[in-house]
Amino acid sequence: MLQVKNLQIAIGTRLLLDDASFMVAPGDKVGLVGRNGMGKSTLMSILSQEAAGAVEYEGTVKFQGNYSYLRQAKLNAGQEDFTALSYVLAGRNLTEAQDRLTKLQIAMENDPSDRNIARFARSEENFRLAGGYQAESEARRICAGLGISGDEMTRRMETLSGGERRRVELAHSLFSNAETLLLDEPSNHLDVDAKQWLMAFLRNFSGGLLIVSHDLELLDSAITRVLHLDQGSMRTYKGTYTQYKVARAADVIRQNKMATIQEADIDRLKTLADRMRHQTASRARVAKNLDKRVELMKATKVSRVGKESSVRFKIPTPPQPGRLVMRANKLEMRYDDQLIFDKLSFEVTRGDRLLVMGLNGAGKSTLLKILSETIAPVSGTVAPGMNVSLGYYAQEHEGLRSDEPVIDHLRADGVLTDQQIRALLGMFTLSGDKAFQLAGTLSGGEKTKLALAQLAAQRHNLLLLDEPTNNLDPISREGITAALQSWEGTLMIVSHDEAFVQQLQPTHVLSMPDGAYTHWSDDLLELVALA
Repeated sequence: MLQVKNLQIAIGTRLLLDDASFMVAPGDKVGLVGRNGMGKSTLMSILSQEAAGAVEYEGTVKFQGNYSYLRQAKLNAGQEDFTALSYVLAGRNLTEAQDRLTKLQIAMENDPSDRNIARFARSEENFRLAGGYQAESEARRICAGLGISGDEMTRRMETLSGGERRRVELAHSLFSNAETLLLDEPSNHLDVDAKQWLMAFLRNFSGGLLIVSHDLELLDSAITRVLHLDQGSMRTYKGTYTQYKVARAADVIRQNKMATIQEADIDRLKTLADRMRHQTASRARVAKNLDKRVELMKATKVSRVGKESSVRFKIPTPPQPGRLVMRANKLEMRYDDQLIFDKLSFEVTRGDRLLVMGLNGAGKSTLLKILSETIAPVSGTVAPGMNVSLGYYAQEHEGLRSDEPVIDHLRADGVLTDQQIRALLGMFTLSGDKAFQLAGTLSGGEKTKLALAQLAAQRHNLLLLDEPTNNLDPISREGITAALQSWEGTLMIVSHDEAFVQQLQPTHVLSMPDGAYTHWSDDLLELVALA
């Protein structure tokens, strides 16, 4: 169980949350919702104690029982040498328990004393009660449900793609037997089958669940209560996400009506006070009392809720490259002994919108890393065309520097003036105090916007984008999609977002791992979520 009392969160001078209290009891399924930048991921990191010292906060956070936290982050230090399966098993500390049991067994076999036999028996009993003997089959069942293949389970974590690692992290949390789950965007990188499996798992989960997600289908399926976070305040709504939307819309109407009435009362009393102020002494005293009432009403009046407006992003027109933008010839990639793809050859020409499709683990993200020279292939060559400037968007935001302010990420290239940088950050809704906020304290959606703003500032004419709509709220996703759809450069994209792909209208498809290169057809749209 999770209990939160009088929680207040601030980043610099910006108040993210003021005096919030709530509880997540066993069986509660709670969705934390709000626009990008309202503090959802920051709140989750504070609840998990991962933000201790990094973000200022006051209040009480208390867990009864154990919990597991799925963060929006890249691979943590110390996990590199785990295999995917051993990392999932570590969710219940069974990796260490298995190692200890093995050591005690060896010690007992070498010296079968009463002491060694007793130590092994106690350890073996604890391992059995913890479900150790059934653990591997259960871990494999969860991994299979999330689309993690048997080959992926044997690979080291550092060799997995961002999407593969993300699914292993989720399996680690679900396998942990935690009494409370804190899940931040758990459906990222899941195909449609894996998402259906996750929704069933969460519906049947008997513990407490607090989930951040922009996946409306997942929220409708999994939750029974919503915490709405907006402009420093939190409000609770009962029911599914759809029921919350109806109740929230009614609340907004009521709140705005109340604000209109209060504003009219304030104006009426202020006008009356102004009329009486310069008349008789007794009327002047009445005017002074009216002034006090007006100030009190201003201090206690409800805020008007503005309509969520659309967001318009623009990527500047790039310099024109030659007709051939990129050629890949006989690319081969392996991790350890695992072949990812072989003899992969294709060409990208000016103006193409190439969608890279394939099942999880087919090497889509790996291919983009090779093309961007982030990693090297085992063999084969990549040759950019004439006057090509390549920009790469990594799904884990590896290009961002957590300890540097947002504005410095755009200053580093020296391409734009400060005035141009501020205008660009404003267009990507990162202006004001956020421009000087450390990149590591941004939400997942804000990190996405910052990474895309960097690409816009650098005037690239070829963009490699790996899941560019992950973590974006619906309004921001629509804005980013429209900006890419109207951009005149060349795109090579990996995405599971069916609505995004439909609006983007690719020109060609590259199927992984076989490398089949074909023209886009709307008939392929239903395969996007599967691949």
